[in-house]
Amino acid sequence: MGIVVGAAIISDGRLLAAQRAAPAELAGGWEFPGGKVHHGETDEEALIRECQEELGVVVSLGERVGGDWPLGDDMVLRVWFATVVAGTPVAREHLALRWLAPDELFDVPWLPGDLPVVRRVRQMLPDLLGLSE
Repeated sequence: MGIVVGAAIISDGRLLAAQRAAPAELAGGWEFPGGKVHHGETDEEALIRECQEELGVVVSLGERVGGDWPLGDDMVLRVWFATVVAGTPVAREHLALRWLAPDELFDVPWLPGDLPVVRRVRQMLPDLLGLSE
């Protein structure tokens, strides 16, 4: 079973979404920044590395978003909340980046594997941002 890690990067109450450039069947869809875990890496190490490679930033990881999210038959997605501690995100490997406010989370066409995670993130945001009743 392959593991893909993703970062739900939050800044000023907004979530960072990244638009896929490749492969062709996923190009144009939106996702959480991240990628595959390499042999010998922990999930967290892989996510920090991927954010550095893809976005040019150093992130600090927070709470995990749910458990294993299925991506097809042989892959799972694991997502953590993250904050940028150094650098400014740049679309090095993506077509575009977009900061989405809570009421804009579904304004982009998320990839099917990421969509249930976005729904969970929306549920968790009020507590994360200290806005819960």
